[in-house]
Amino acid sequence: MVTDLSQPRTGHHVTETVAAIVAAHRAGTMTPAQTVARSYQRIHDHNDPAIFISLRDEKDALAEAQALSANDPATLPLLGVPVAVKDNIDALGLPTTAACPAFSYLPTRDSTAVAKLRAAGAIIIGKTNLDQFATGLVGVRSPYGIPVNPVRNDLIPGGSSSGSAVAVSAGLVPLALGTDTAGSGRVPAMLNNIVGLKPSLGLISNAGMVPACRTLDCVSVFALTVDDAVTALSAMGGPDDADPFSRNRPLGAVTAFPGQLRLGVPRSGQLVFFGDRESEQAYGEALKRLISLGATLVEFDLEPFYETARLLYEGPWVAERYLVIRDLLASSPDSIHPVTREITVAGARPTAADTFAALYRLQALRRVAERTFGNIDALVLPTAPTAYSTAQVLANPIELNSRLGTYTNFVNLLDLCGLALPSAMRSDGIPFGITLLAPAGHDAQLASIGRAFHADTGLKMGAKGLTQPPLAAPSSQLSGDEIAIAAVGAHLSGMALNGELTDLGGRLLEEASTAPDYKLYALDTTPPKPGMLRVEAGAGYQIKLELWALSAASFGKFVAAIPPPLSIGTIRLADGRGVKGFLVEPAAVSGARDISAFGGWRAFMAQKVG
Repeated sequence: MVTDLSQPRTGHHVTETVAAIVAAHRAGTMTPAQTVARSYQRIHDHNDPAIFISLRDEKDALAEAQALSANDPATLPLLGVPVAVKDNIDALGLPTTAACPAFSYLPTRDSTAVAKLRAAGAIIIGKTNLDQFATGLVGVRSPYGIPVNPVRNDLIPGGSSSGSAVAVSAGLVPLALGTDTAGSGRVPAMLNNIVGLKPSLGLISNAGMVPACRTLDCVSVFALTVDDAVTALSAMGGPDDADPFSRNRPLGAVTAFPGQLRLGVPRSGQLVFFGDRESEQAYGEALKRLISLGATLVEFDLEPFYETARLLYEGPWVAERYLVIRDLLASSPDSIHPVTREITVAGARPTAADTFAALYRLQALRRVAERTFGNIDALVLPTAPTAYSTAQVLANPIELNSRLGTYTNFVNLLDLCGLALPSAMRSDGIPFGITLLAPAGHDAQLASIGRAFHADTGLKMGAKGLTQPPLAAPSSQLSGDEIAIAAVGAHLSGMALNGELTDLGGRLLEEASTAPDYKLYALDTTPPKPGMLRVEAGAGYQIKLELWALSAASFGKFVAAIPPPLSIGTIRLADGRGVKGFLVEPAAVSGARDISAFGGWRAFMAQKVG
């Protein structure tokens, strides 16, 4: 153990989050080798052998950390960040067990997700424990032991990604990979008071991951903050030819808390908490917090989502779990955990007709979900309805596990992305959390909501009483192939046509004003729109507007749909920048009301309403 590297050079930096660690490494106040050595020391001191199934040799990890000095620090978003990896995801040099010694193998390469983390500067520390073959939400179904929940030690750690969640909560690593089929990246996050990001299916490649249900699986992320989780997601995301289920889903960028946000909540009487009044109260308080942040709550029918959830284990999808271990079931059934075996053998029974009948029903339920999201931006639900002790789950393993999946089991079947957030620490010391859900591709939107919510709670992070860092302002810079477009009228946030921007993945960059070279006219259109006309330099007004970012493809679609007399031209801003934006044909303003003196469309519309 290289203990002389375990302390930073200066004591005033709290380098616990990914962002703080990377900043310290770039500033030279702490080195990647120091941070890695600190993780190993903490693992040793924490002394819970059930968290990690295997640990990388410390000397190798330190050598890799020291070698990072040959790179430009600015090019490595995870510079020297120690990462733990769930042991159903391949990491070169460490066996993959899926928590079953008889299944163990030594991979010949990293999984795509791990390879991308390493390329971003992360240092893999070890492989973490899990419910065997990622079957369970409890974290007690492993021959390698039960990780102790560091928040309250009589509670289950949650599963299946038990070791990864505990490692982050206990401060052993700031970042860990899990997987999520039915809630395994969300339930452990709640029970350990950390963030659990379940991305859109296919956003992160599954190549090199032992499947649970191959059509539903995804790699998930555990972190102390939403921003840290998004940093990891950005590093790992992208299509991969090695994974036939991979999809090209540009992540987009995180913004400030969205304006005019509509969040779906279940109709009265549809939520179940299994008698847990504290969780029910905590959920109500979370909704009040979202309202105070500016969200509008809209009721929706949760029953079709419940029906979808029942398909997961009562339908033919359990056959996917059976496919993974059927050879082991035949050759060495006793090597499989009894509860895992009981659940999985049922996968041999569904017929092809059962499968197609379930697929037909699922497609109908997906249509219902699509209509639900036609009126709301995201759902907000309890991550789990309650929490259980290890003793309770061992005494009633299947029923209590099923209860924990009440609000998680339907998510991947319906192709949703999710973000599990700490919401409250109950009076009995049990963490409570909420999960935001939206259609695939809206990961950045959920992060934009979730980061503001988590910061507003003021909760300590994980199990170590760490204070949340100040919420950083989201980037107003363009990324990738994005193009900035200036909205001056009905496309402003909260206005009648703003959905045309958000539906194309547009994100608000900033508010700005034009140079004093423009006039604004109220056009006779439905819905009402203004027309902005460029006049002689200095002879007009400064008009308030918003800058939005669209991907190149979305920009093309948006521009193609703009009706006359409006068009897209170059607008000069007050600070001298030139951006694309809405202009009107001069002939169209003949006889139109000049509303330039209002300084912008929003002020004019407010006057009309008043």
